[in-house]
Amino acid sequence: MQTVWGSGWRGQRASRIVIGAMLCAWLTGCGKGEAAPKAATNTPIVAVDTDALRSTDGQTLVVVDTVSPTIPPRPADPAALPEDSAGHWWDLEYAGWLDKKLPMPVSPANGARGKKVICLRFMDHPYLTAYSRGMQQVADAYGIELKTLVANNDINIQSQQVDQAINERPDLVIILPVDAQAVAPLLRKLHQAQIPVIASNLLVAPEGMKYVLTWTGPDDWGGFRMLAAEFAKQMNYEGGYTVVRHMPGSSPFVSRTFSLVTELRRIAPKMRLLDMQTTNLQAEKSLQVVSDWITRFGPDLRGVVSGDDSGAQIGINQAVRNAGRTDIVRVAAGNSKVGMDFVLAGDVAAITYQTAEGDGALPMKLAGDWFNGVPIARPVYYLPKRVMTTSTVKSFMPAQW
Repeated sequence: MQTVWGSGWRGQRASRIVIGAMLCAWLTGCGKGEAAPKAATNTPIVAVDTDALRSTDGQTLVVVDTVSPTIPPRPADPAALPEDSAGHWWDLEYAGWLDKKLPMPVSPANGARGKKVICLRFMDHPYLTAYSRGMQQVADAYGIELKTLVANNDINIQSQQVDQAINERPDLVIILPVDAQAVAPLLRKLHQAQIPVIASNLLVAPEGMKYVLTWTGPDDWGGFRMLAAEFAKQMNYEGGYTVVRHMPGSSPFVSRTFSLVTELRRIAPKMRLLDMQTTNLQAEKSLQVVSDWITRFGPDLRGVVSGDDSGAQIGINQAVRNAGRTDIVRVAAGNSKVGMDFVLAGDVAAITYQTAEGDGALPMKLAGDWFNGVPIARPVYYLPKRVMTTSTVKSFMPAQW
């Protein structure tokens, strides 16, 4: 039996396929020199039960947060608000939820088996290896041909790969953007080529969301607000803290910093942000930066937050050990084997749970269902949010990456 999320997800009748394709051609202005929507074939539509699929840690592979966020009214001028005010980041935190989309390609509604999907991945990383593993597992279940191209964290390479994808004419593209802002023109090109796109993992700036069927991935803003609550509790709601930030240009660079900063301002006004720096998630650089913080701030430094629980956290923990500062509370975005082992050992107080394999599985699940004629009902699909502590980390072992 096919997994169904939410109401109104139904297969479309064959007679609606032709009408939908004609409507798409009319709305998008398909004309001379533009590729028309692919014609429906007689490929049988086979319902796929993904409920039985499991990730490496034994959890359900295909998961989605069924609760949509409560979206507050947009401030009149978010940029005019201070950076430690949640409203300042409204356009980024709620990107995609309320943005009006352009007319989208119509589902062929003729089955997923034999379809070709190209995944444009922004870089190689152990997390993304697990991401691809989960994506491949779902692709195999649907009989989808999957091809992955990696941009080495270079927007120019990703731009070239978008051109390559357009030339290859896949049935759908899943893109993990190198840069939230710079990906918008690339999404526009794919949309103009009438190739359906699902954006995934890293957020897209609001101007790019109108070109994609949907976005899937972790709720970094919501997840880090949950982590902020645990961090504040561990800090007794007072004291100075610093933030080791994620990669510049990526959406977590902002979300894994200012979701926490704004939440702590609200729930723990006695806590003080002392400094924030990026270390490009490198262990050696993190060691240097945190060692400097310990020297500069002395006993005023009571906690360190990290946008990464693996390479960066190794450097953070080494700096704390070198200084003999067992009193410094540490929390991070997770959840690698490195980070989970740190939590188990008591070296890190808490990390977020983020299923890497589920992150890759979710957009492919939506793609497979879309090929089968199941409408994509939401503009954003979040993975479930959890915070892992010493008492809960064992239930998520072995680690996915």
